[in-house]
Amino acid sequence: MNTHAQHSGAVAVIGRPNVGKSTLVNALVGAKISITSNRPQTTRHRLLGIATFPGGQLQLVDTPGIHGEKGKRSGKAMNRMMNRAARGALDGVDAAVLVIEAGRWDMEDGLAFDALRDAGMPVVLVVNQVDKIKDKAALLPFITRVTEGRDFAAVHPLSALKRKGLESLVETLLQLVPEAAPEFGEDEITDKSQRFLAGELVREQLMRQLGEELPYATTVEVERFEEEPSPKGGVMYRIDAVVWVEREGQKAIVIGKKGERLREIGTRARLQMERLFDSKVFLQTWVRVREGWSDDEAALRSLGYHD
Repeated sequence: MNTHAQHSGAVAVIGRPNVGKSTLVNALVGAKISITSNRPQTTRHRLLGIATFPGGQLQLVDTPGIHGEKGKRSGKAMNRMMNRAARGALDGVDAAVLVIEAGRWDMEDGLAFDALRDAGMPVVLVVNQVDKIKDKAALLPFITRVTEGRDFAAVHPLSALKRKGLESLVETLLQLVPEAAPEFGEDEITDKSQRFLAGELVREQLMRQLGEELPYATTVEVERFEEEPSPKGGVMYRIDAVVWVEREGQKAIVIGKKGERLREIGTRARLQMERLFDSKVFLQTWVRVREGWSDDEAALRSLGYHD
């Protein structure tokens, strides 16, 4: 039996788009609950990742990247909502992790730090993707420059993708959250439903497989999510997902020649679902047009977006 005091609390994971926040949350949770791609703004929703360790539990709030309004591809209403979700994640948390890319600090990193400092909570700096830095001697001067004049509770260089450097980060974060019993069961990994996660896994494939602009004009709505007994024991899931686009021309691109692209998106998403749910999945996908959905707050809410 563990005689040490247990610590449990909420930690916001903040940073500009595309620095590996979701990859870090997945690595700490030990399961894929947050979708990832090499495109900015992959995460559109606030999502709780529950990571349980011998010393306690961290409720990790994965957020959309905080960004400015200029030069963004998705609709203005979505930008506003994502920024509000990112900043709203700071309500009621005990500590925050500011994730930056090794070797790079820009205005958006500064904005994220300012938001955290103003919220008055301890901030841990995670310098991610250190495996990509060829000249390791340059890392220390970079960290010195970033931390100068900024008060961080701790600094952790690591690689979330390769799961290197996570143990000492976990130790730091558990010390920053209150002494308390875990809020969630050991086998719980997120506050989101399987239905939500299914839609996100389809959207991940849209982000990964479509051209530069198009993913920002797409979203996914799960119209059916049914669980039934599997002939081989256990359960299986029947899932119908609609990919919403903003224009007719985009629909043709998502479907692809003779439906090949949509089939590939569906197959890859289904395999990810089967891995996450540990069950057989039957997935059907459609593409439909809804003009201007990304700049219409009412449409965004009906499609499951929240501040």
